[in-house]
Amino acid sequence: MKIALAADHAGVDLKDKVAEILTSKGHEVVDFGTNSKDSVDYPDFGLKAARAVASGEADRAIAVCMTGNGMNITVNKVKGIRAGLVLNTEMAYYTRLHNDANMMTLSQRYTDPTQIEEIIDAFLTTEFEGGRHLRRVDKITEAEKA
Repeated sequence: MKIALAADHAGVDLKDKVAEILTSKGHEVVDFGTNSKDSVDYPDFGLKAARAVASGEADRAIAVCMTGNGMNITVNKVKGIRAGLVLNTEMAYYTRLHNDANMMTLSQRYTDPTQIEEIIDAFLTTEFEGGRHLRRVDKITEAEKA
């Protein structure tokens, strides 16, 4: 799977750990940065990863900032993106199962580093359940057209 990554200065360490895990599992990583702890604006990086998914350049994306909230708000502005803020494995599972999320945002500050591999696995392997959830996802897609 081809995964786009993005982070700001407050998420770069976790982004690099995510890249390492993804690469070790055989995924192709497209890293949109940042690659330093110098202060940057998270939309500059998160939007690149989101647009990569929306255009089909990447299958999914993961973006990291201090809380995950700034990235989440930003990337959900891109048409076709359904991103969930994920703080644990169960949240990763349900954002895929119920929301068909194609992107997740992570918090460098609030994510337990011992769970990150399980979180990634849940996000990448859980299939969308469809059924009653499809009706809800379709409503989100319709709202993007308004």
